[in-house]
Amino acid sequence: MSGLDNAIHGLEQALASSPQQTWRGLIRQRMASVHEALANDRSRVGDAWQAARDAHLKRERKTLVERMRRLDATEDINPVEVRRLLLDIEHHRQRVNDLVYDSVSMDLGGSE
Repeated sequence: MSGLDNAIHGLEQALASSPQQTWRGLIRQRMASVHEALANDRSRVGDAWQAARDAHLKRERKTLVERMRRLDATEDINPVEVRRLLLDIEHHRQRVNDLVYDSVSMDLGGSE
């Protein structure tokens, strides 16, 4: 599991726990872990033919990091918004994995 995977899993567990007095603090802490992992996640693709997809993913990651920053700056954390953001991060992660897979598939002479 990557750092982003672990951070997402930790946030999902925190969201699933029952709200308590320390719940918001736990959610903020786990969101900070996801934020850091997402901000430090770098593209692993260097192929010129995938430059447009890679650039799109970089812009998308920047947007997700900014959404996390705005959400964390709010006084009261809305679990629905956090889950929505988490779903968008999961979709981003899948697109990154697809890009890496396509790169390896072409390098190895895949069927496409």
